[in-house]
Amino acid sequence: MKVQDGKFAWMVKIGEKGQFVIPKEARDMFDLQPGEEILVLGDEKRGIAILSKEMQKEYIARIFSEIED
Repeated sequence: MKVQDGKFAWMVKIGEKGQFVIPKEARDMFDLQPGEEILVLGDEKRGIAILSKEMQKEYIARIFSEIED
């Protein structure tokens, strides 16, 4: 579901084993392929974020650049 320009939200169900399926529209949008690894970040106050490999590199670079400053 499109929330605003470039922002989307999808509802998913958590299965008995704690697994969920990333909606096809999201997989296509972010070019997520079977077997690909994703990074899941959790913040008790802000929630969960899922990053594709491409986004992982960007965020890790940001973290390291902030540490070096």
